[in-house]
Amino acid sequence: MSTTMERNAARVVSHEEWLAASKNFLKKEKEFTRQRDEISQLRRELPWEKVEKKYVFEGPNGTETLADLFEGRGQLIAYHFMFGPGWKEGCPSCSFLADAFDAIHPHITQRDTTFVVVSRATLPEIEAFKKRMGWKFKWVSSNGTDFNYDYRVSFTKEQASSANPFYNFGTIPAYGEEAPGASAFVNKDGEVFHTYSTYARGLDILLPMYNWLDLTAKGRDEAEMKPHAMAWVRHHDRYSDGKMVDLKKLVAK
Repeated sequence: MSTTMERNAARVVSHEEWLAASKNFLKKEKEFTRQRDEISQLRRELPWEKVEKKYVFEGPNGTETLADLFEGRGQLIAYHFMFGPGWKEGCPSCSFLADAFDAIHPHITQRDTTFVVVSRATLPEIEAFKKRMGWKFKWVSSNGTDFNYDYRVSFTKEQASSANPFYNFGTIPAYGEEAPGASAFVNKDGEVFHTYSTYARGLDILLPMYNWLDLTAKGRDEAEMKPHAMAWVRHHDRYSDGKMVDLKKLVAK
């Protein structure tokens, strides 16, 4: 089985040739950066929808409404973490992303924005897993409410087993009864509005580990992964003494 590096083996060249190739590639990177800026502007220009339901959550501060979660700020970002009631632990891929959440808080709050994680697991289940992983970010339970279902990240057994449950705006099937996503809200004049939601590969940009790996010659090196690209990902306390996960064993399964 070939690795990504072997398949994409590059020529070894002089410094002058390497510099010329890098400058040429930089033009493409700049085009991508400008396009990303344009998309970010279009995202900011999306229409808002008023949140009519009175959602309540259970968290470290007791029962809180969606408006309470803003903590007095004008904006709220909610990450929809795949962790259903009765699960022994949260999703490894969501945990992969969540390992960077604690670093967000002191900076994002300076821009009138609060960050919170929401799951359907009960608060005791959330608190136990959070303690195990050593996380400090705010994580609330939407258990017993419509919140996860309304924002299309949780599905009934019937919906999950149907031909095409409405996930990622109906473009792909859901992963099961729980799926990942992120939603943004605004609190304006005491009313809460939903401004944006993203799912599936839309969350890719939020994964700093992937963005770092994308800078390397091997990249993510996931082309041979089975049954899906992120099959190598583990909870950070489940890797084997810092050693690389054995790709051949994963593919053989």
